[in-house]
Amino acid sequence: VTFPHPGEEKGRGWIEAGDPNFLVRRGYVQVVANVRGTGKSGGNYDFMGAREIKDTYEVIEWIAKQPWCDGKVGMFGVSYFAWIQIFVAALNPPSLKCIFAPHGLTDFYRDWIYRGGIFGYNFIRALAKDYSNPRFECITRKMFGEEELKRRIDKAMQDEDLMAIPGMADVLKNIDEGINPIMADVMLNPLDGPFWEERRAKYETTKVPAYIGGCWATYGLHLPGAFRSWENLKVPKKMTIGPPMYLDRPFYQFQYEALRWFDYWLKGIDTGIMNEPPIKLFVMGTNKWKEAEDWPLPETKWTPFYLHEDNLLSEHEHWPNEGCDSYEDSPWKRGYLEYSTPPLVEDTEVIGPIVLNLYGSTTDDEVLWLISLREVGRDGKERVLTRGWLRGSHRELDLKRSKPWAPFHPHNRSEPLIPNKIYEFNIPIIPTGNLFRAGSKIKLRISSSDEVPTHAFEQIAGGNIKRQSASRITVYHDADHPSHLLLPITSGNVIGTFYSGGRPYVDF
Repeated sequence: VTFPHPGEEKGRGWIEAGDPNFLVRRGYVQVVANVRGTGKSGGNYDFMGAREIKDTYEVIEWIAKQPWCDGKVGMFGVSYFAWIQIFVAALNPPSLKCIFAPHGLTDFYRDWIYRGGIFGYNFIRALAKDYSNPRFECITRKMFGEEELKRRIDKAMQDEDLMAIPGMADVLKNIDEGINPIMADVMLNPLDGPFWEERRAKYETTKVPAYIGGCWATYGLHLPGAFRSWENLKVPKKMTIGPPMYLDRPFYQFQYEALRWFDYWLKGIDTGIMNEPPIKLFVMGTNKWKEAEDWPLPETKWTPFYLHEDNLLSEHEHWPNEGCDSYEDSPWKRGYLEYSTPPLVEDTEVIGPIVLNLYGSTTDDEVLWLISLREVGRDGKERVLTRGWLRGSHRELDLKRSKPWAPFHPHNRSEPLIPNKIYEFNIPIIPTGNLFRAGSKIKLRISSSDEVPTHAFEQIAGGNIKRQSASRITVYHDADHPSHLLLPITSGNVIGTFYSGGRPYVDF
């Protein structure tokens, strides 16, 4: 089993490749390879680019030729160790027979650095400083040339929102000194394009069986990649989405499932793993698992919950003469709006992707939408379930790639807003799986800045850039501007729909 490993040696307790003792004692050889340009390796680190993927291909084929290998190789690991599996599987190394890649993002622009087109700097800034190195090549210069590099640096230096982030100006001013060079490259590529295309999974060529998945807590990093892989991989595959959890180092949570997977594909042992339903989902609120044949779940009823005055979220479409709501977003006041359902009259299960179709305006030429979906328990305590993001100037949709429950924004150009003009914003919210108990509420929060983190993964999802210019942001909800949250109801809510006077669901 092979997986590349970034950074210098940090001991067995740190690696994301699992505990070697587990697989070795069960008849496997485990190989961990450091990435080019890290640790004591020569060459230049390519920040998850094409060179790293080709290196991994070569390592796999080298392993297959060793006397202690029977010629069959699998890959195993989470996070960094997971995404590289998806990427190298697209090259189909002859000796690679399967991958086991839970907790791995697959689109570095959308899943990590620019969620919804909004620069999220917290995690990448902390991670990338480990690679500060004066011999690190500027990838933007290598891809686009010196003149384009200078143009991009000048433009970034004039961005007051970007320059308000501590340390970012120093990174750009000293780009050849190796001060956090990865941060320089991600700042200089704020739109999707060639830089990010090289750092995106290529599913169409993949022929390697894949086990993917994650947990509901990683909505700000890995979780979107699992569902993207499920939709696009046309190979034997399985997906498990587990409860919110932080994976231990070395991680062990999936090791017995991984053993069944490897025994089947590498040793030819019929472990029964391919006879089971391909999808396993942990349903929060029940502490039970649910099996499925496809995603989104076939029983899904897409149910719109409309925004109303008095902070109400309801299936009733609208009332006459409804007004609008607004909040201030400025360096001295970061406002927000919240909308909640009445207490639910019966248990209601929500599993799947979510969309907020929002009508809004701003007094500025830009707006940042940061959305959270919450459960409010009968005791009044709130729990963040998932989040969504969208930069207003990136509102353009690719209609051919969009679905009613999954709008796709190309993020390849920025179109400033006209102040005070009303626009429709289709904001994708990362999938979740939760049973809302009778008496609890579904709550939607709309803001333009981060909230106080509620758990460890919020640190990763947070750290988003903030607007430095003051603005008044307005949300509209009336007959002409039916702002609504589209929820995937998989069971329950029948009585609630009847009493609300709303439509039962939308049939796409």
